[in-house]
Amino acid sequence: MSSGLSSEKSREQIAKAKRIVVKIGSSSLTGSAGSFLDEKAVNALVDLVVGARDRGAEVAVVSSGAIAAGLAPLGLKARPKDLATQQAAASVGQGLLIHRYTESLARHHVTASQVLLTTQDIVRREHYQNAQRTIDKLLSLGVVPIINENDSVGTQEIRFGDNDRLAALVSMLIGADLLILVSDIDALYDAPPSTPGAKRISNVESLSEIDESTLGGSGSAGVGSGGMITKVEAARIATGAGIATLLTTLAEAPNAVVGKDFGTYFQAQSSKNNSRMLWLAHASTPHGRLILDDGAVTAVLERGVSLLPAGVTSVEGEFSAGDAVELASKSGKVIARGLVAFDSAEIPQMLGRSTKELAKELGPEYERELVHRDDLVLL
Repeated sequence: MSSGLSSEKSREQIAKAKRIVVKIGSSSLTGSAGSFLDEKAVNALVDLVVGARDRGAEVAVVSSGAIAAGLAPLGLKARPKDLATQQAAASVGQGLLIHRYTESLARHHVTASQVLLTTQDIVRREHYQNAQRTIDKLLSLGVVPIINENDSVGTQEIRFGDNDRLAALVSMLIGADLLILVSDIDALYDAPPSTPGAKRISNVESLSEIDESTLGGSGSAGVGSGGMITKVEAARIATGAGIATLLTTLAEAPNAVVGKDFGTYFQAQSSKNNSRMLWLAHASTPHGRLILDDGAVTAVLERGVSLLPAGVTSVEGEFSAGDAVELASKSGKVIARGLVAFDSAEIPQMLGRSTKELAKELGPEYERELVHRDDLVLL
């Protein structure tokens, strides 16, 4: 938390943001029953986006609502629980959703585009870079990308789970200055909002200050998949990548986005790192784990050195050279993530041995690091 003075000063940065990602949840876009798109809500969001553009910002939108939009045409009264019906609703609803955005943006002579992402577009480095280039180009052309998870093809095991996390990853992907989470929840509170006397938290300097036991459940409408916990986690990803985050409602957003004291503002925790390291820290999926001895843990954490085979005691999982792996202490605490230089099948013969010894016995290609320091990020 912070004082009113520091909160006011930090919020001045909101109106200065030059690249913004706005995420809106299903419950903010749909009618009271959650079974149709609310045209007024879409128009209000578009007005918010256009206002930011008029102030000189580039804006991308991460929009939920495809499943909710597909309910009425399919004769469904509530969000289905099974994946197949969810995918069918998303397939019907996504076209309706992008049509609504296209019409609303056209009122301001602004072009919309549809970008559907799967987890593979984020966790695979080459896909990540392609998505990055595409959205960058759309923004440079003055287009507003409308981004959503491709719910019609994603399997339960590999989905993002909610668009709050997707929005944080997209913010990181395109190097945004600000992530705005538009929700039916107006702010973060120091206790569950239903608790008498619960107070709105205006400014969060560090997420370590947040008592997660005070976080409530999902929003009121029951048509989305996110809640306060997912929003705080999205803020954790974004702020850790140097991206400030604002939580607000659609009604209060016009005031909040110009720096007025509405909603909750999460301050960026660090300056922006290079995109490769951000991808490695937040978007890559580890395929295995290397267990380090105490000396290697100290060397990696305190001296920022590469990881050599001599400091590794065991290997877990199956992976290929170039995959992301976790680096962990003997107690199991994960300290870093990195791109490994060898297949998992090769590593057991290398454990605890010097690179010179390995090169002499196995060949010169073994006289190198398991994980180079340039391919390693501390967690």
